Amino acid sequence: MTALKSLLSSGQRIFVHGQSAVPYRLIEEVVQCSSDLKDLEFIHLHVEGRPAHTLSEFSKKNRVNNLFVGPSLRDQMDYDRLDYTPLFLSEIPAFIKSGRCPIDIALVQVSPPDRFGYCTLGVSVDIARAAVDSAKVVLAQVNSNMPRTYGDSLIHVSKFRYVIETNNALPEVGSSDISTDVIEKIGYHVASLIEDGATLQLGIGAVPDAVLRCLNGHRHLGVHSELCSDGVVTLLESGVIDNSQKKVHAGKTIASFVQGTKKIYEFVNANPSVELYPSDYVNSPAVIARNPKVVAINSAVEIDLTGQVCADSIGHHIISGVGGQVDFVRGSAMSPGGKSIIAVTSRTKRGVPRIVPSLTLGAGVVTTRADVHYVVTEFGMADLHGKTLRQRAQQLLSIAHPDDRDALSAAWRRIYDLR
Repeated sequence: MTALKSLLSSGQRIFVHGQSAVPYRLIEEVVQCSSDLKDLEFIHLHVEGRPAHTLSEFSKKNRVNNLFVGPSLRDQMDYDRLDYTPLFLSEIPAFIKSGRCPIDIALVQVSPPDRFGYCTLGVSVDIARAAVDSAKVVLAQVNSNMPRTYGDSLIHVSKFRYVIETNNALPEVGSSDISTDVIEKIGYHVASLIEDGATLQLGIGAVPDAVLRCLNGHRHLGVHSELCSDGVVTLLESGVIDNSQKKVHAGKTIASFVQGTKKIYEFVNANPSVELYPSDYVNSPAVIARNPKVVAINSAVEIDLTGQVCADSIGHHIISGVGGQVDFVRGSAMSPGGKSIIAVTSRTKRGVPRIVPSLTLGAGVVTTRADVHYVVTEFGMADLHGKTLRQRAQQLLSIAHPDDRDALSAAWRRIYDLR
């Protein structure tokens, strides 16, 4: 096996497997072997925790290029050494494969090889498939606890120039136990928009979990989603989700990455009913639209009274990324009987309104006002599609927090000089 240090040199771009597939031990070895190097660029989607390459002592002379910013790095962003590149998730594989973002080294965490020498990319295929296929060198952390997954996940051991073996547990991101009246009301309103036979795209967190809890009476639901998490397992096991009405991969749960607790990791391990594919396929609006009644459920940081959705920043400060929201908003709109839903609490935990007269200075518009269909809060649903600006404002006022409505109405009149 090639010595690790001989594979590294200053100025390289290094891809890091993301989400719950971060190869922490492998990263530590790379960092240790890079003490005399500089201007390395580490590029990845969000990473759980604080891998060694993101620590200040190392990042001072190197760079981190986030394609999505996770919670652990939000407060560290300086837009110099730790920066962000906004791209639709559906576009990132082509961005890599085209040569516009050449990868010198890919660091991945994989499942153990089978008797034919094939590992899998485990819980994260998304953009990792493009990275390992395009990289000049692939380094692997083989983890006995990494689930073996189906789909476009295979990678042969002959591809690896350097390998370490571990048995560490994957990081767990718990499904929310929050069951407040506010969250449950949002879940109920969203679930009421979902028909039997619908194909779902869901994220992780309190609102998606509440939606899933409200779907026990539904039948023949399907899943085609960039993310598959714990809440889906219960509905699969009960038969509510059977994927029988889908036109693309009928009978299969389709995602590009898996994240949650041990529950979902054990469920997908060697499970042929769950398949993971790259994000240029899973998130392609054209592919999404081939399924019937696609319901895309996404969130927002804030929404202005014309329907513009900020989902990646608080003002100028990036807290997440463009991700796949627009991919699924547009794919669901193209789907026969499809619906896109932005589901939010009317206020943040600190009491800050999410429905606002104008977006905060510097806030990024992830989903345009022309793309938005349904907006849901605990106070009801607003259908903005095809509505005038005045009608949109009226609808959004009706689902804003009651204590915010007078101020919003006054701001609307002031902004548009309505007398």
